[in-house]
Amino acid sequence: MQRPTILILDDEENLRRLMAQILELEDFEVLQAATWKAALKRLETHSIDVILCDVKLPDSENGVELTRIIKLHYPQIEVIVLTAFGNISDGVLAIKNGAFDYITKGDDNDKIVPLVYRALEKIHLARRIQQLENQVDKKYSFDNILGASSAIQSVINLARKVAPTGTTVLLLGETGTGKEVFARAIHQASTRSTKPFVAINCSAFSKDMLESEMFGHKAGAFTGAIRDKKGLFEEANHGTIFLDEVGEMSAELQAKVLRVLESGEYFKVGDSKPSTTNVRVIAATNRSLEQEVATGNFRADLFYRLSVFQITLPSLIDRIEDIAPLARHFTALFAAKMNKKITTMSDNYLKILQHHAWKGNIRELKNVIERSVILADTGELTSQTLPFEMQHSTPISESSDRLDLATTEKFHIHKVLHLTKGNKTETARLLGIALTTLYRKLEEYGI
Repeated sequence: MQRPTILILDDEENLRRLMAQILELEDFEVLQAATWKAALKRLETHSIDVILCDVKLPDSENGVELTRIIKLHYPQIEVIVLTAFGNISDGVLAIKNGAFDYITKGDDNDKIVPLVYRALEKIHLARRIQQLENQVDKKYSFDNILGASSAIQSVINLARKVAPTGTTVLLLGETGTGKEVFARAIHQASTRSTKPFVAINCSAFSKDMLESEMFGHKAGAFTGAIRDKKGLFEEANHGTIFLDEVGEMSAELQAKVLRVLESGEYFKVGDSKPSTTNVRVIAATNRSLEQEVATGNFRADLFYRLSVFQITLPSLIDRIEDIAPLARHFTALFAAKMNKKITTMSDNYLKILQHHAWKGNIRELKNVIERSVILADTGELTSQTLPFEMQHSTPISESSDRLDLATTEKFHIHKVLHLTKGNKTETARLLGIALTTLYRKLEEYGI
């Protein structure tokens, strides 16, 4: 591990040597400079952690002003300002300019080492936070979304383009296609990435509870409201709020969300004064909001506000070529978690995965792989580790140059259902069959 590097910047040679001896006993690497010009050369050639800087130097205004310059160009360095005569106004200004501390030389020599250690602790904490932030950036970046198929890559390209704009986004697609993953990636690639990302599933709360979760409430607003509570729109201020299953909101709540989108204003439950927020809204649904608008279940004006930029995520059946890399990723993930050495999948196992209907999409695939890893007794996943109903499905041979009629029909019906967003009447019309026939086939194929 590299030793911390301390630079002593002081024109008093005897004092420099004394402090250097003290700090070297703590196994620090110590550099010395008598002038600001000499210190600049040290900064250019060494990675310095802490600078002990005298207030008065022969070739600069003073150490207090130098602190501002150092923090401007080297924000990661902590500066401890040294003075021969304590001056409260200088001390306040030094701290204001970014100094870690301001101490008197001579009288406070015994404080130097503990102070340097505290400064190093602050540096280490800042580095750890930066590492964690980098991990978050990587985890939620577009580069971390698996899939090389044209279906998923075209969607990623759309999301990349809209991410920095601040525009409201509506994510459409079946359950389990990764809508929250995309919402987080859009937030992470936006100018709001350093601010909060807050997600709420609108189908997980009753109407009254959802309003309180979104907008907060005042103490006494209802039974059990013993204190003021922040809502998620307030928590997400200057960041992004993700409204999942937005089609489940009541008409009354839809009107209140519309007000936020139009003016940034909302009312906490039980409050007579409006609050304001500045958030980017990303919404998601597996419903056809156009149909919900047509039937009067969803406000048209809110739909138009939410759908400024629509992105439809493909179902897993529309990106079959991505199943194998996704399966390998989840296998490695769960094998590491369970401390198992699983490195391969049998051909038959992979064929079954590639020809399953995947009504739950990526979420279902992830669950199936987790189950397989739990049951695996060897380093290979085999069809015996799959759920019973999947084991007894008939995979299509890769060498076959044609598909059997039933399999072809099943996949075609599934794709048309995806196209119509689950509208069975429209699906039957496009297929040219009676609605009763469609229902019979859905039951027959387990769709």
